[in-house]
Amino acid sequence: MTETRSYPRRINTDAGDIEFRLMGRADEAAVLTFAQGLPTHDLLFLPRNISQPKVLSAWIKEIERGDIVSLLAMKDGRVVGCGTLVRDPYSWSPHVGEIRMVVSQEVRGQGVGRALSQETFALALCAGLEKLSVQMTADQAAAITLFESLGFKAEALLRDHVRDVSGRKHDIVVLGHNVAQVQAQLEAYGVPGAVRH
Repeated sequence: MTETRSYPRRINTDAGDIEFRLMGRADEAAVLTFAQGLPTHDLLFLPRNISQPKVLSAWIKEIERGDIVSLLAMKDGRVVGCGTLVRDPYSWSPHVGEIRMVVSQEVRGQGVGRALSQETFALALCAGLEKLSVQMTADQAAAITLFESLGFKAEALLRDHVRDVSGRKHDIVVLGHNVAQVQAQLEAYGVPGAVRH
């Protein structure tokens, strides 16, 4: 599938108007400010600590190489969320993508996370991916519920898999979504296009 989505896109949420746009080098300082304002526990959603400038710089290089696509959720010119689609076309799993997402506390529970996860999911569909995964700490109940509402199902629990800055270990839950299988089931039930972009 070679279709693409156009950005910026504006949506209305309970937090007000949110603009989604693709992240680039010019966003580095704004994303660093956003990341440094997140509670440390929220950073455990991501495999790397993006509140560190050198990590953020590496992330920008991955975007420029085309290895990942990151969407920013902007409110009044500030970053309030980020959704990233990671894929490795040179791996044994070129059909699989990983969604990484984090949203600022100020807009939680107001539809921004849901809209950002749906938009990131749509990017994955445009890329023709057959399977998606997302991981988070097991205590992130709201995020788990959000992804389950998109059709993700728990596939693995990794005990003591991440260590926070204070040295405490946390379990990670991995959720998966078999896009091709779900699409085939929906089409079998007469709902073609239900998970298309």
